[in-house]
Amino acid sequence: MQIKVHEFDLPLKYKFGISRETRTVQKTAIVEVKDGPLSGYGECVANHKYYKFTIDMIREDIAKASSVLMKADLDRTAPDILWEQCNYLLRHNPFAQCALDMALWDLYGKKKNKTTYRLWGLDPSKNVVTDYTIGIDDTEIMIKKMEEFHDWPVFKIKLGTDHDMAIMRTLRAHTKAVLRIDANCAWTADQTIEYAQVLKELDVEFIEQPMEADASAADMKKVFEKSALPLIADESCISESDVDRCHGFFHGVNIKVVKCGGLTPALRMIKRARELKMKVMVGCMTESTVGISGIAQLLPLLDYVDMDGPLLLARDIAEGVRIERGVVHYSPLPGNGVRLTGFKES
Repeated sequence: MQIKVHEFDLPLKYKFGISRETRTVQKTAIVEVKDGPLSGYGECVANHKYYKFTIDMIREDIAKASSVLMKADLDRTAPDILWEQCNYLLRHNPFAQCALDMALWDLYGKKKNKTTYRLWGLDPSKNVVTDYTIGIDDTEIMIKKMEEFHDWPVFKIKLGTDHDMAIMRTLRAHTKAVLRIDANCAWTADQTIEYAQVLKELDVEFIEQPMEADASAADMKKVFEKSALPLIADESCISESDVDRCHGFFHGVNIKVVKCGGLTPALRMIKRARELKMKVMVGCMTESTVGISGIAQLLPLLDYVDMDGPLLLARDIAEGVRIERGVVHYSPLPGNGVRLTGFKES
């Protein structure tokens, strides 16, 4: 097998604001694993400011894992076994680990001529719809974004301002869609309890990560017990061991495949969350269609999903799953169904 890392700057359609930053471009790494005429593709975005992973770091660590994979036989060895074999080289860099794991599943499915979800024995007939994310901006711009997707069934609203409830009252007046909230760690315990009641009256479905991941156990327990809405962990749920730590403090977990190290550990995290009777969501980090097509393979296992990455881009770099009014349509290709089209590499 041959491995190549493609680097792209993905331009966003609009500036994208969350409680801790605003950006207009998303840097991303596409890992291509090639075996004969077939190529599998996986993706991880770069995030140096918060998670400290750069494209150069991703490229260097993928090169280290190449030494193991050069000797691997994907016809006989499934990607989850290769994940374990490469874990000692990549466990410090789950972003690179994710892109490689996703590429291997895509290639493995193409070799077996089956979609990845079929390889896992999953039935997509009852897949949930994806939300569309509205980043923090002037309220008029947030309304404009919603109106552009006026027939979308679910919106996820980013909050973390000093006038969050005013924003929500205004947005609710402009849509009857399901609304979800992502505060990205911006609120205190008391604010979360207060805001949850207001948001419930505005018919909001749940709140994602209201407080900092290192909030005290006492505050987390208080909010868990007093919140009028379900709480979904995001920044508090990075790796596999975090699922157990979130139990009793959140009603569900949002698993990011980039943060946890790929589809292989994400499957284990979903299984563990179900054992703990927690809701399961999978989210994205503004990936292109490469990463979103990988996430789509997990859809039959989920209660909620946020996989709107390509919809936030001004230009995409791949073909794979398509999303129409929240409904995900799979590619006719096997594996994750990805074909890299690209634009000029950065």
